[in-house]
Amino acid sequence: MLPPVLIGLIGITHPAHLTFGASGYWRNLHVVLMPLFPLLALGPWLATRAIDRTYAWVALVLGFVYACFYTALDVLAGIGAGSLKHAHETGTGVLFGQASDLGHIGSVALIGANALAAGCVLRIAGARAAPGTALTIGGAYGFMENHVYWPGGVLSMFAIAAGWSLLLLALRPARAA
Repeated sequence: MLPPVLIGLIGITHPAHLTFGASGYWRNLHVVLMPLFPLLALGPWLATRAIDRTYAWVALVLGFVYACFYTALDVLAGIGAGSLKHAHETGTGVLFGQASDLGHIGSVALIGANALAAGCVLRIAGARAAPGTALTIGGAYGFMENHVYWPGGVLSMFAIAAGWSLLLLALRPARAA
């Protein structure tokens, strides 16, 4: 699961606070992350489409909601606020507030997509899917709480990657049977 690993590695360098000195890097970091964040929706969709078409559609819709609303967070709080701070402009508080509200909607959709997909894998693979389920859902929740800030957000990305790897491995014996 390459997208969460890449996001986690990039997140290690995410400044803890938006300051004037960090503002240019803050902005550029979010430009790089912008096309990567939506890829987090692929894991739930890939797992559910292998199990059940209806669940795959629900995971796809939840992934779409996540991608739209979390991208809004990234554009407003990451790129917009970073640009304002870099230009010595005010208004970052307004951008952060709006971004947080929109990002929360996206994050809840991502948690829902992960929970739906993990539930599908649990139904097929049974207890073999429990560790991957815990890591995936816990990682998605940690991402909602910590974005990609070190350490919580970065570790959440790595948990999502490990969780999806374990869920896909749990499916292998079930598919063979």
